Amino acid sequence: MTPDASSPEQRYAAFRHSAFLRFWAARFLTTFATQIVSVGVGWQVYDLTRDPFDLGLVGVIQFIPALLLVLVTGVVSDRFGRRRVMGLSILLESLCAVALLVLTLRGLTSVMPIFAVLAVFGVARAFFGPASASLVANLVPPEDFANAVAWNSSAWQTATIVGPVAGGLLYGLSASAAYGVAAMLMVAASILIFSIPKPKQHSETDRPTLETLFAGFRYIWREKIVLGAISLDLFAVLLSGAVALLPVYARDILHLGPWGLGLLRAAPGIGALAVAVWLAGHPLRDHAGRIMFVFVALFGVFTVVFGLSTVPWLSIVALAMLGATDMISVYVRETLIQLWTPDNVRGRVNAVNMVFVGASNELGEFRAGMMAAAFGTVHAVVFGGVGAIAVAGLWAYMFPALRKVRRLDGRV
Repeated sequence: MTPDASSPEQRYAAFRHSAFLRFWAARFLTTFATQIVSVGVGWQVYDLTRDPFDLGLVGVIQFIPALLLVLVTGVVSDRFGRRRVMGLSILLESLCAVALLVLTLRGLTSVMPIFAVLAVFGVARAFFGPASASLVANLVPPEDFANAVAWNSSAWQTATIVGPVAGGLLYGLSASAAYGVAAMLMVAASILIFSIPKPKQHSETDRPTLETLFAGFRYIWREKIVLGAISLDLFAVLLSGAVALLPVYARDILHLGPWGLGLLRAAPGIGALAVAVWLAGHPLRDHAGRIMFVFVALFGVFTVVFGLSTVPWLSIVALAMLGATDMISVYVRETLIQLWTPDNVRGRVNAVNMVFVGASNELGEFRAGMMAAAFGTVHAVVFGGVGAIAVAGLWAYMFPALRKVRRLDGRV
């Protein structure tokens, strides 16, 4: 937020800390591998059933563990070391990729074994989410945190660009190649995480009680800016959720193959990455709350454009713009949530946040799949985009303190 924030020194401020550099690389590799698995599973499931409802189940099955374990994952992150929890979670994800590889080699005639592995994968992600989100604040000083958020998002977005394309190409060779590469990348990511020196963390040592288990919920409810930021993501993305239906668009509407599906999956990341890199050198200086609400509404607009498009290039552009607008709101929300939350409850707050994020993504995909099965794919996507626009307006009215936030350090 300083006047020289666009200088090269400030643009790469977070990378001056070697621990963050290793974290960034591990986050990239994990997300890259997850995208490969996601493309493979989506295509494999739709090939087996040709039912968009099953694509929605892929998301909800991975979300249920995060919901059931929300009181556990945050406490584990706060008490037992976020680095350790993150590394072990990635190792469990790699075992799930190996399981998908073995199932594929043996031959699949039903989606049920895939769903069983995805449930375990969901458990790993449930612990990974709050640990990874909370760990960043322990790796860089507060003055470099906004820069770290932008670059951390860039790792995720870069992986969402190249990961789906690589996943489509690898799946075009064979499903086993896709799952095998994903497993190796996850192992490499876990090694990077364990190589980070143990960071300072304000861990609780008292015996867990109901009060400590619900501390994250209490803090979120009390701090309306954090509550508004978290719930905005839940309802805006819950109502959009077009990603689950990309296999349908690739096969039946735009008439593309697995490689084309990879391009569609990568397009939002292209737009988001461009914005993330720009934000690293040009942080938002004023009116952050209003800017966030405007771009959430634009996210809904481009969702509608994608839903109505039958032209491949227009669909790709709409998805890229969808990712770009979402990146602005993600940047504002994540910076506010982390900097407004005390370190001793950050894991529990992020566990709740991850449930909201999971609900917005996985349950959003389930909502899209269910509506597509009942009313048609195009109607499901367009309805979601209109819903996101409505949520932006409603939340701007319901959370005036969030709307009035001017700087990301919390000053209004």
